[in-house]
Amino acid sequence: MDFNMKKLASDAGIFFTRAVQFTEEKFGQAEKTELDAHFENLLARADSTKNWTERILRQTEVLLQPNPSARVEEFLYEKLDRKVPSRVTNGELLAQYMAEAASELGPTTPYGKTLIKVSEAEKRLGAAERDFIHTASLSFLTPLRNFLEGDWKTISKERRLLQNRRLDLDACKARLKKAKAAEAKATLWNDEVDKAEQELRVAQTEFDRQAEVTRLLLEGISSTHVNHLRCLHEFVKSQTTYYAQCYRHMLDLQKQLGSSQGAIFPGTFVGTTEPASPPLSSTSPTTTAATMPVVPPGAGLAPPEEAALCLEEVAPPASGTRKARVLYDYEAADSSELALLADELITVYSLPGMDPDWLIGERGNKKGKVPVTYLELLS
Repeated sequence: MDFNMKKLASDAGIFFTRAVQFTEEKFGQAEKTELDAHFENLLARADSTKNWTERILRQTEVLLQPNPSARVEEFLYEKLDRKVPSRVTNGELLAQYMAEAASELGPTTPYGKTLIKVSEAEKRLGAAERDFIHTASLSFLTPLRNFLEGDWKTISKERRLLQNRRLDLDACKARLKKAKAAEAKATLWNDEVDKAEQELRVAQTEFDRQAEVTRLLLEGISSTHVNHLRCLHEFVKSQTTYYAQCYRHMLDLQKQLGSSQGAIFPGTFVGTTEPASPPLSSTSPTTTAATMPVVPPGAGLAPPEEAALCLEEVAPPASGTRKARVLYDYEAADSSELALLADELITVYSLPGMDPDWLIGERGNKKGKVPVTYLELLS
């Protein structure tokens, strides 16, 4: 009991001494031991790493789960060390509504059949989103959290210890300075100065030891950067896979809708079934899922019977022509194609039996085949 009381009194005395030293430093009434420039740079880099890791982590969580209530719920489950319940994605919920609507409105009607096709595509999109969220959480969010909740807490603890050791060291320096001043006035015995010098040596040793421990931890931030870089590559890979899957699913859906659109609306413009996006490079990163289709310039996508089409004899249909804005420069592969310049306006239309990837484009008295992916079709 007496030992515990003495320990509490000693701890209280140390805390009071540190508080006095800290306060006097703030008011410029006491000297402060400064860390060297290299150490200060390590501290600044560690703080920046921690702050930006927190921001990137929080914003990635928002990206993967925009619903704040759902994020809070997932956070509580993690803190309670319980499995987060499976949640239906927005795409899957939309797919469910469309399927139920088709069942009630008539699955054999044109509208019902289309609802079923779109619901199946939305269901696949929802599944792809679920896989992306799971993969991104494991490969990216978890390592960032581990750093903040593990390594950073250790660094923060050692930095607090270093701060206390510095305050103790500076307090010892102040006591020694006062003891020597008192000795000079012959108001203290030499043993008081010797005691102050001994305390200073002990405090200096403890401070140096703690500074070395903290420095080694701070230098480990370089390894943290390497690990986070590796995780960032994994995140980009999973995101690429996800968007490639989405592109493939929607492209398949558009082709399905395009093939049935002509039967339902005979006068419908054929060329609206392709998205206005540039062809992807053949050097796109390989992913575990199907990659986006490549549409190299000049690829012979037109059917054989169209290759023999004489463009001079082609006349635009009475209805079905549209204006289109060119998104990217395109160099014609042969005389049957029309070269394009970005941002120019041309007239486009489709011909019966023509490959939906291509349209006939006219600019003045020039005409030729143009790829749909290079165009933005205007109303």
